[in-house]
Amino acid sequence: MPRVLDPNKSYTFSKYFDLPYSPEDILADLGCTLERTDRKDLPYTQCELDWLPEFAQSMRRRLKRVNTTTEQARREALIFPLIDQICDRLDYSINIEYTVSVSNWLKGSLDYYISSPSNFLIIEAKQSDLTKGFTQLAVELIALDHWVESESPILYGAVSSGEIWRFGLYDRAAHHLVEYLPLHPIPQNLEFVTRTIIGILQGEAIRDNPLPLSI
Repeated sequence: MPRVLDPNKSYTFSKYFDLPYSPEDILADLGCTLERTDRKDLPYTQCELDWLPEFAQSMRRRLKRVNTTTEQARREALIFPLIDQICDRLDYSINIEYTVSVSNWLKGSLDYYISSPSNFLIIEAKQSDLTKGFTQLAVELIALDHWVESESPILYGAVSSGEIWRFGLYDRAAHHLVEYLPLHPIPQNLEFVTRTIIGILQGEAIRDNPLPLSI
């Protein structure tokens, strides 16, 4: 029997952000485990990114002139421009507000879903709370596991306030989620975030990545 989730209730993804329970208890009711780590063993590309310095400058200008106090502003001014640049260069489509309905406990809209060999999910953290935002991300990755037809053993995701990013993954066979604790501020760690996202989308090898460098 569920310990914290009511079997008679329906939960959308955004509802998980507001639940007062620990992520471990919520995910246990969904049949999954959670691990937090300070490792940096994520896919990471070494490809040439000659466009990144100019993009970093535009990001700095955007941070100065755009009021990012609302969720919509953070998504449109900070999160979408980065993933749009990446997907344009890799020729991947971006699904915005992608609707998923697996069960009464697993349904709602995914902020950004990029269908690639590795599949990648990004959500914007409400109230810039990346801790609660990761709980929501974890639930969405579990739902995505049921939703997509993919042979990839790992699903990757990120939660972002626009100015800060955190990564995670879901091991589909083990029903195990990993939350990578390091936080990556933008634009200081823009190169790290960009290379990690590209590495994930292109299915590159996992490596213990270097410490982020500022651009």
